[in-house]
Amino acid sequence: MNVTWDPTGGDGAARTGRLATPHGEVQTPAFMPVGTRGTVKTVDAEDLERCGADMVLANTYHLMLRPGADTVANLGELHGFMSWPGPILTDSGGYQVFSLNPRVDERGVTFRSIYDGARIELTPERAVAIQETLGADIAMVLDVLIGLPAAEQEARAAMERTLRWAERSLAAKARDDRALWGIVQGGSDPELRARSAAATASLGFAGFGIGGLSVGETPHARNAAVEAVVDELPETAPRYVMGLGDTEGILDCVARGVDLFDCVLPTRLARHGKVLSRRGDYSIKRAEWINSTEPIDPNCRCVTCRRYSRGYVRHLFATKEFLGPRLLSLHNLTYTLDLMVAIRSAIADQTFAEFRSDILGSRSAGE
Repeated sequence: MNVTWDPTGGDGAARTGRLATPHGEVQTPAFMPVGTRGTVKTVDAEDLERCGADMVLANTYHLMLRPGADTVANLGELHGFMSWPGPILTDSGGYQVFSLNPRVDERGVTFRSIYDGARIELTPERAVAIQETLGADIAMVLDVLIGLPAAEQEARAAMERTLRWAERSLAAKARDDRALWGIVQGGSDPELRARSAAATASLGFAGFGIGGLSVGETPHARNAAVEAVVDELPETAPRYVMGLGDTEGILDCVARGVDLFDCVLPTRLARHGKVLSRRGDYSIKRAEWINSTEPIDPNCRCVTCRRYSRGYVRHLFATKEFLGPRLLSLHNLTYTLDLMVAIRSAIADQTFAEFRSDILGSRSAGE
């Protein structure tokens, strides 16, 4: 079975769909928790299922270094290795590699391992081969990432090289039972974004990542870039904004026709004591919660909110107990995944604009 996506409804530019993979179906718009090294930090596979996750992301860069793609394959590919039965998407590793200031040329990128300093070369072809060995349902091409803001010449050069690498990636694809998606680049320039989207679409990918965002651009610049890209992509293919997971950003992008998201934000914020809530995000570390018997969020179904008080969770952070970050991770993941359920319901009911306005209004009012 290959990977397909079919639209199931819409409300303005916002839309719902069904992503079918060899390991199950995902209703979109959807959010993927990030299992960087084969695990979403502090939670296990059963936790993810209880939180409502249908699909997760794993990181090619880290897994190719430790334990290695062949080891993962020997342990049942990613699904067996992680004991995760649902769909898995892997990024190409480009985001992590480019944070290491690698040497970049037409052949690929060369960098030093963060573990032992070994010299490693990652080409578009090798990125595809590693992801196919890992057994991901959906693999992403190796792209050229730049920081924002960036000069127009730098953004254009990165975009053009990403396109050439995309062609090489398609030629290297060997598994018919797995998907390979292209990535649109172009910095924050809507014209470059549109050109990249049209050229990437012409290569015939079945799905498209919108990369190079969530790297310091303003919400206005991000939204303009997304609009320019969506206008050039086929309506029959899924659109995935890479690395975006905040409430406002998700709502903005869904309103512009985006179907898929991933981000470490829910669990990273949790490890620092930040609670995500429809009534506004807040810190559990605040002194006002010392004697609070309130749940983290009275409207949340997660085990943390059903069983524990704000005062108790604050105590866990104050005493640096490992349980604190775990309990908040469970809450923040449930909050984000339930947000996606509510978004899909609002689109189906043709009330997405009102839903979005209500969420933004309640969050801006604050805790």
